[in-house]
Amino acid sequence: MEHNLSQTISLLARTPAALAGLLRDLPETWTLGNEGGNSWSVVGVVGHLIHGDRTDWMPRTRILLEFGETRTFEPFNMSGHVREIQGKSPGQLLDEFARLRKENLDELRAMHLRPEDLDRRGRHPEFGTITLSQMLATWAVHDLTHLHQISRIMAHQYRELVGPWSEYLGVLQCGGHSSK
Repeated sequence: MEHNLSQTISLLARTPAALAGLLRDLPETWTLGNEGGNSWSVVGVVGHLIHGDRTDWMPRTRILLEFGETRTFEPFNMSGHVREIQGKSPGQLLDEFARLRKENLDELRAMHLRPEDLDRRGRHPEFGTITLSQMLATWAVHDLTHLHQISRIMAHQYRELVGPWSEYLGVLQCGGHSSK
């Protein structure tokens, strides 16, 4: 399948509204609960998305376009979300994410990338050589992964309350997603 950048941007642009529609003004039970242990809460996932939009996707896009494979991306800080969420309400985080995403997509659109730009290569600290197309497609699927994760975290809060129906509710059977 050929990468269609406008379709990728279309999906990325919807994530903030999808999150706001699901999460805004919910009781803390839904936003602060997790799946046990050191797992993330919904607020933690939103903080992770903010951190990614601030430090990962567009900064790496700029590095790739300017330096190609000659400069390796900085490793992503998987704990960066902790700083992002400190002292902020879920509503503030949703607003911040919407603002950052809009700014990032405005910048991406302003680059007027051509199909040949999507084939340009960069250097990822773990995977080695990657293309801009792969990275931008990953950004979209990353959003979908975390939308899935959020629904799983929220469903987990009612895992005992659903009683015998739990065996029919796939979201309660899901083993999770990548730990990276």
